[in-house]
Order: sequence, then C-alpha cells, then structure tokens
Amino acid sequence: MNYQQITKLQNDAGYGQMQQMINTGQAWLMEGHIGRQAMNCLESGACMLPKVPRRDYWGNRVPSRDELKPGTKGTYQNSQDFWQDFVDNGFEFDTGRYI
Repeated sequence: MNYQQITKLQNDAGYGQMQQMINTGQAWLMEGHIGRQAMNCLESGACMLPKVPRRDYWGNRVPSRDELKPGTKGTYQNSQDFWQDFVDNGFEFDTGRYI
C-alpha cells in the first residue's frame, strides 16, 4: 500500500483533516483533546507523523516518522499495516460498516 492509497483511505474514512493537522503541527498547538485524538490516531496507525519534525505547544520536539523504529506508532509502516488490515477486513465506505 503506497502513500497515495493511504491518503485516499484517510480522506474516505474521515481522518484526512487530522492527518493534515499532524502534518502541519497544528494538532500539537490546539486544545488538549485534539492532541490526544492525534496521539490515538498515530497509535492505531490511522495517521502517521510527517517527514519533518515539529514542536508542540510547550516547545517539545515531535519527531518525524523516519526517526522512529519501523512499525512503531507514528511510522509509515504502522499506517500501512493499519490501512491494509482495514481493507482486508472488508470495510464498506458506502455503508460505513464492516462486512
């Protein structure tokens, strides 16, 4: 599964805006619950960190996805695994349910 396929799946499933906020670093500058949602998305693999590091509200460095151990939360591989599993399990976007 490539980056463009993941991006399309994210948009179809409603994760596109969160991925954009993670990419720009905006997720780490907003209210606490947004950052927590972003972390949940990174942990599950629904979203991934960008290729460049960012700073959070307190000035802490948020690493890029390429700085992390492959397959861990926030990495491209973690996102590939999540979305491949999503597709393999037969999610229907038209009905919004697993088949």
